[in-house]
Amino acid sequence: MATINLRPWREEKSQERQKHFLVNLSGAALFAGGIVLAIGYYFDVMQERQLERNNYLKAEAARLDKQLTEIKELKAKKKRLLARLDAIQSLQASRPLIVRNFDELVKVLPDGIYYSNVSRKDNNIAIKGWAENKLDVSSLMRNIETSIWFGEPTLSKVNLSSSGLNDFSLSLPVITPKESEGSK
Repeated sequence: MATINLRPWREEKSQERQKHFLVNLSGAALFAGGIVLAIGYYFDVMQERQLERNNYLKAEAARLDKQLTEIKELKAKKKRLLARLDAIQSLQASRPLIVRNFDELVKVLPDGIYYSNVSRKDNNIAIKGWAENKLDVSSLMRNIETSIWFGEPTLSKVNLSSSGLNDFSLSLPVITPKESEGSK
């Protein structure tokens, strides 16, 4: 029988398999590297998008904060304007009251009394004057008490002056009557 040497064929086949294995291994390595790079690129893109979103949200938050400060400033300005408006309305409402108070002072004035000084501070009126006798001063105080525009008067002094007239000082609070009383 003849002997056949199969070794060179086996060695060639083994070398060919090893080359094929190395080609497959390097192909798999390149493919895996490509996948890793693609995943890295995907994550970079996603990170950039998220950073853009974050920057957009920060810009919107800053814009909203600016609007909130503007709203707070507008509310403070509105509050100041409303306070000014209330003050103006209060002054407008009190303007006829001052005239009404002085008109009422004339109405409650009995004969024999003369005002020398009438001054108003806040809601109080201070009156200085002369009376022919002390009963006229008490008559004035009774007339003031019956008025709906004044509170209870307070007499400070009544002195007989060198001219023969009684010098007096009194103060009285100003009252704003209700609508139903004001028409009397």
